[in-house]
Amino acid sequence: MKIGNTEIGKVALAPLAGITDMAFRRICRSFGAGYAETEMVSAKALSFNDKKSFELMELSEDEHPCGIQLFGSEPNVISNAAVLAKNEGADVIDVNMGCPAPKIAGNGSGSALMKNPKLCGEIVAAIKSKVDLPVTVKIRKGFDSENVNAAEVAKICEQNGADAIIVHGRTRQQYYSGKCDLDIIKTVKSAVSVPVIGNGDVKDIKSAQKMLEYTGCDAVMVARAALGNPWIFRTLKEYFDKGIIINPPSHEDKLKIMREHIELVCSYKGERLGMLQSRKQIAWYLKGFNGAAKFRNEAGTVSTLDDMYSLIDRVLCYQAENK
Repeated sequence: MKIGNTEIGKVALAPLAGITDMAFRRICRSFGAGYAETEMVSAKALSFNDKKSFELMELSEDEHPCGIQLFGSEPNVISNAAVLAKNEGADVIDVNMGCPAPKIAGNGSGSALMKNPKLCGEIVAAIKSKVDLPVTVKIRKGFDSENVNAAEVAKICEQNGADAIIVHGRTRQQYYSGKCDLDIIKTVKSAVSVPVIGNGDVKDIKSAQKMLEYTGCDAVMVARAALGNPWIFRTLKEYFDKGIIINPPSHEDKLKIMREHIELVCSYKGERLGMLQSRKQIAWYLKGFNGAAKFRNEAGTVSTLDDMYSLIDRVLCYQAENK
C-alpha cells in the first residue's frame, strides 16, 4: 500500500501518546512494521519553539517511512507546524482528528474537530498549500453515537487533498471501550477513492485479516496489541507476505527484546528518565509470565538498568522453577 508515493506495507504501528517514542518505533520497525507515526505533537507548542515538542519529532535514519502526527485546530498554525515537521524529515504529515483526551478535545483539537467537518477540510488544504508531502487524517467513527460522520469528514478531507484516511472504529464518547465498528471503516472505504487504513482491536492474525477482508481497507494499524508485544508485526508480516504462521517468542527471547528496548530508551533519554518512563513498558512485556502480577509490581520500582537486569534474572529463575 502507498500513501502518495510513500510505500507503507499492510501493517503499521499506530501513534500512541507517551508510548510511540523513537525507541519503540525502531523496535516495532525491526519486527516488520511497515510504517509508524510519532506521538502527537502540538502545532501551537511548535509555534512557540517548545523544545520538548521538537524532540517528539526527532526521527532516526532507520525508521523511514515515518509520519509525524500533529494536533491543533487552527489551519495556519498547523500548516506552519507541517513545514517544521517536513524539515525534521517527516515522510507523511498526519493530522490527529481522533484523540479523545479531554485536554485535547476540550481545546477544540483531536476528536473535537469531527464536530466541524468544514474546518477539517480547511486544515488539510492549508497543509497541502505549504508542504509537498502526503497528508493523512486520523479520524474516529464520530464524536458520539448521535453524530456518526466519519464518511462525511473523510470525503471533505479527500476533496481538500488528503492522501489517505485512517479510521478508528469507535466514537470519541466510547474512548477505547466497546468493540471497534468494522462497518464504519467499510463505509468510509466506499465513500472515498484514496487509501483507507483501519484501526481498532487489531490484535492477531484473525482480527487483522477480518478487518482487511470485511471492510476492504488497504492496511491496518496496530495500537494497544503492540504494547510489550512488538513481534506482533513479524507475526502479521509473515502471514500476509508468505502465508506462514510463526511461533511466538520464548520467555527468554521476550526478555531479551525487552532488554534491548529499554536500553535503547535509556540511550536516548538518559538512564534516570529512561527507566522512569520504561516501567510501564517492562510491565507490558511481563504479561503472561508465571508470577506476572508480582513481577509487574516490581517493575513499578525499577530505577536503573541494573535493577532491570536483576529483575530479568529473577523472572527467568522463577519461570524455570515453575514450568
